[in-house]
Amino acid sequence: MADITMPQLGETVTEGTITRWLKQVGETVAEDEVLFEVSTDKVDSEVPSPAAGVVSEILVQEGETVDVGTRLAVISDGAAAPGAAAAAEAPAAEAPAAEAPAAEVPAPEPRQVPDAAAGEPGGDVESGPQAPAPELEQAPAARLPQTGPGEQRNGSSTRPGDDRPPARPGDGGGKVLSPVVRRLIAEHDLDASQIAGTGAGGRITRNDVLDLIDKRSAGNGASAPAPAAPAERRAVPAAAPAAAPAAPAAAALPAPRATERDTVIPFTNIRRRTAEHMVRSKATSAHTMVAVEVDFSAVEAVRSAEKGRFKESEGFGLTYLPFISRAVVDALGEFPNVNSSVGDDELIVHHDINLGVAVDLDFEGLLVPVIHQADGKRLRALARDISSLAGKARGKRLTMDDISGGTITLTNAGPFGTFITVPVINQPQVAIISTDGVRKKPVVVELPDGTDSIAIHPIGVLAMSWDHRAFDGAYAAAFVARIRTILETRDWAAEL
Repeated sequence: MADITMPQLGETVTEGTITRWLKQVGETVAEDEVLFEVSTDKVDSEVPSPAAGVVSEILVQEGETVDVGTRLAVISDGAAAPGAAAAAEAPAAEAPAAEAPAAEVPAPEPRQVPDAAAGEPGGDVESGPQAPAPELEQAPAARLPQTGPGEQRNGSSTRPGDDRPPARPGDGGGKVLSPVVRRLIAEHDLDASQIAGTGAGGRITRNDVLDLIDKRSAGNGASAPAPAAPAERRAVPAAAPAAAPAAPAAAALPAPRATERDTVIPFTNIRRRTAEHMVRSKATSAHTMVAVEVDFSAVEAVRSAEKGRFKESEGFGLTYLPFISRAVVDALGEFPNVNSSVGDDELIVHHDINLGVAVDLDFEGLLVPVIHQADGKRLRALARDISSLAGKARGKRLTMDDISGGTITLTNAGPFGTFITVPVINQPQVAIISTDGVRKKPVVVELPDGTDSIAIHPIGVLAMSWDHRAFDGAYAAAFVARIRTILETRDWAAEL
């Protein structure tokens, strides 16, 4: 018999939400066969079974959020336990009253498409469009140790009559809250004392908070606590990266209401998180954009000549994205301030270049896996990493290491022939570069004798959204111009 517990999916992850059980009570599971899917603040993952046997108990239902180490299920050896079949057939009405709300409908399995990369001129689409990349949130606060019944968490005793300040929205109201729940309560000005918890012992789960937020957005004021007074609101969410103070929030507009002629599509976990990250990024960084046209003739000459042999030896196609990645990494060596984060009245320049590459999940969401130490890799190695991470993202096999520590991001909508994209910065980074469509265009070229002529060349736009707090326009323009020069003049045949 084996106990299945909530895995530690990263050093800073303290809890997870069961989104789907792939096996039910009474069913047989093989060792390393996927048993359930779990969602955390950082990544959605499929968790394999550590042992073979029969699922005899499921202790945590879909939609529930529990701490790392919590028992989730029991796998017994051989045949199912005597009560397993009965438990599997028990009507839903007999479920415990404190069961968590139903989980969201899982996103459909992503279609198999090649890695995210710019499309060939006039060729087939090689990846889905890339939306702005979600930020990588800072680590949640470490969970404090449990205390005795007569102690506070700061070690002092609690006695009747002790003076305590009144609870404020977001401070937990004296309840023990996870970092994720505490952040959601703070960001939406909720009062924890007015939220009914459905977790073990009345604990407030993430779904409890999200249900209340959804009800309030739909205009059900009776079920939502009144917003806190302005003086009680927190200026910056607990999980926001260290940065300059955010601008005052604008007055909230009433949420739109659906009519009978509208279709309502509930946000999935990844859609909700992306929305939160994008709004927070726009409120944090002074977004500015710069763009250049790039002549990809030098790249295309090598790519066209080598793509057949490359695919035969590597097993995947050679796209524009590895070339662009290599040029970006080299340009960062000359313009290091682009590879940075804004701290508390300071610019933190990162010496490691960890390149994030946005990957579309069949229009259902976006993940940004990271190529660590990208400055130490040549073209072929970068191409392998891009293909591998894209495959892992679409197969829900990314680990915390795969999505952590990015210092600059590439996002790509080129396969759909876009002209120019202005992406949202992936916090806490200060720059994100978009790769748009490459297509053949007439251009003016200078002949050896100094005269001009018209030629047909593959042309594309590279655009960069950057944080004006970190550097100014001249620095940003010089950086993207250096990327263009590298792409247009390097001997790319030597790279392969």
